[in-house]
Order: sequence, then C-alpha cells, then structure tokens
Amino acid sequence: MSDSFTRRTGLLAAILLLAMSTAAEATTVRVFYDVGYGNRISIRGSKAPLSWTTGTNATWNTGNIWTLSWANTVGDVEVKPLINDATWSTGANYRIKAGATVDIYPFFGPASGQLRTVSNFYSPQFNNSRTLTIYLPPSYSENPLKRYPVLYAHDGQNLFNAARATYGVEWRMDETANSLIGNGSMDEVIIVGMDHGDANRIYEYTPCCDAQYGGGGADKHERFILDTVKPFIDQNYRTLSAKANTALIGSSLGGLVSFYVGRRNPTVFGKLAAMSSSFWWNNQALTQQVEASTTKVAVKFYIDAGTSSDGLTETTRMRDALVADGYVQGNDLYYYVAQGAGHNESSWAARLNIPLTYLFPWQSTVY
Repeated sequence: MSDSFTRRTGLLAAILLLAMSTAAEATTVRVFYDVGYGNRISIRGSKAPLSWTTGTNATWNTGNIWTLSWANTVGDVEVKPLINDATWSTGANYRIKAGATVDIYPFFGPASGQLRTVSNFYSPQFNNSRTLTIYLPPSYSENPLKRYPVLYAHDGQNLFNAARATYGVEWRMDETANSLIGNGSMDEVIIVGMDHGDANRIYEYTPCCDAQYGGGGADKHERFILDTVKPFIDQNYRTLSAKANTALIGSSLGGLVSFYVGRRNPTVFGKLAAMSSSFWWNNQALTQQVEASTTKVAVKFYIDAGTSSDGLTETTRMRDALVADGYVQGNDLYYYVAQGAGHNESSWAARLNIPLTYLFPWQSTVY
C-alpha cells in the first residue's frame, strides 16, 4: 500500500470525522408545514446568524419538512418561522436549546379552534348514550402534518355552550383555549368534552360508596374512558396518544373521578386537573388512600378550591397527602386557592386558564 493512498485515506477519514463532528455540534430546527408550490419557510431569531429583521431560508425536504441548522456555539436561541419571510406564525417564539434538534408544527391563521359533535355516543359499560363535544385546535385543518395532545374533560355539556349547560353557564373552554394558544401560553390540544349519562351523574362519577348518596360507578366510568372513548378518539383524530400528552380534567364530582381514574392509570394519563373536587365523598376515602400509599404515582396533579363553601379544607388535606408522598408544588403538583370563588361554573370558567397552562404549557408537547 502506497504512502499516497494512506495519506488520501487518512484525509478522507478526517473530513468524514469533521463532518460528523460538525453535524453533532449543530442546532437544528425542523418546520413541518406545507406552504404550497412556489412558497418557502424562513426563520428569524434572536441571535446571529439569525435576525429578527430578515429571515434565513430553510431547506425543503421530502415530506414538507423545512430544515435550518447553525453552530451550537451560538447558544440558546428564540426563533419564529415565517412564510415567504412575510407572514409570521401564530403564537409565541420557540425556545431552542443549543445542540438540540427541535420539531415545530406552526400555523399562520387565526387562533380559532372548531367544535365537532358526536351525538348518541354509546357506552357499553353503562348501556346508555351521550354526546361528545370535541374541540379541534386552530391548526387542525391548516397543518395536517401535526398530531395533538388530548384533554379528556368531564361534564362536557357545561364546557362549550351555555344553551346546553346544566345551569345555563358554560366554562368557555374553547374561547379560553383559543386565547391561550393565540398568546403563546399554551400548546395546541384536542379537548374531548364527555357528557355524563343524564340522571346517572352521581353514580358514574363516584367510587363506592357514600352512606348518603350511594354511587359506585367510577370503575365502569374508568372503563368507558379507557375502552370506549379514548380508542374512538385515537382512531378518528390525529392524536399523540402517549401518557405524556394525555390528561383529564373535571370539577366537583368530575374532579373526584378525574383524580380517581388518573391516579389509577399512570401509564395512560400523565397529568390531571381536579377543580373544586368532592374529596369529601365517603368520609374522604380517596384522600385516605393517598395518605396510606407508600408509592408515588407518576402523574402530575393540579388541584384547587375556592374560599366560599368550596371544599377547601378537604382539598388542602389532599394537597398535604400528595406532598407527603413526595410531590412538589410547582413541579408535579399545583395547588391553588381561588379567593372568593364558589362551587359553580362561573368560578371554574374564571380560573380555567391556570390548569390549562399547567397541563399544556407552551412548547411542552412530546412528539
């Protein structure tokens, strides 16, 4: 073997190694969006070589993936994609850590989701039917490359439409989600509002069994969500079905059953919000279970109560039980006291932004 060949081989190896090293040290943004023929995606950002005044064109790749890389020595950067360096994406800037490869699924239209209704949705667990109201986030039609986290919400009849609400007051959940997504406080999410089964609400939403009210259908309700609702949603909508992107929310008895089902199924639900929950049920049996537990369940909890006849004492006891199990306020626990708030839809609507941004903060979705 000649010295010349050896030198050439060594040089090629060095070039290859340098290329691999350079690639490993790059920070990369991949923008998933179909801009249509003749259009392009550019990126503006907070540090050179990027700029907030003039965009840098990304490179198109098969699958409508637009890619741009720069040296990780630039450090952490905030960026935003534009169409033709003229139309900014909706929402907040994207935070990119040095050396990371980050996937972005933007949209460029108004922050206005759409509601879809599934009538006469049959529950084999209860042998009855009810309505599902599904909130599809703003980009759902605009960016078909994107998949979404899912929030399963109890008392669906009260969430989106005052005309259907039990007491004529809605949570304004769609308006709140639109606002939070639009201002960049919250990731886009599909919300599945599940009506309860008419007169069977107490039974459906409670573990067994309160001396005064009976109940005891929560295990069937658990199967209704896991075996009937969730498979239907995952099969018919573009969901991200892993636990990190799947949550529950409810209030009053809906909060109780959200806590109950979520805590029992930590491989399905990564987080839950229990607002003004009926932790008093059956002499606070659920709280006693948490107090007796020696295992920390891998679920993030949001719990709250108002100061006006809203079960604050029982909710505080549940908070203390969770803390004793190792949950940390501001990390995997968010305990909130709503000053002056009562046990009603208007109070829950007024603070809905807090659990929504805790469950799905901006740029938290795991793709």
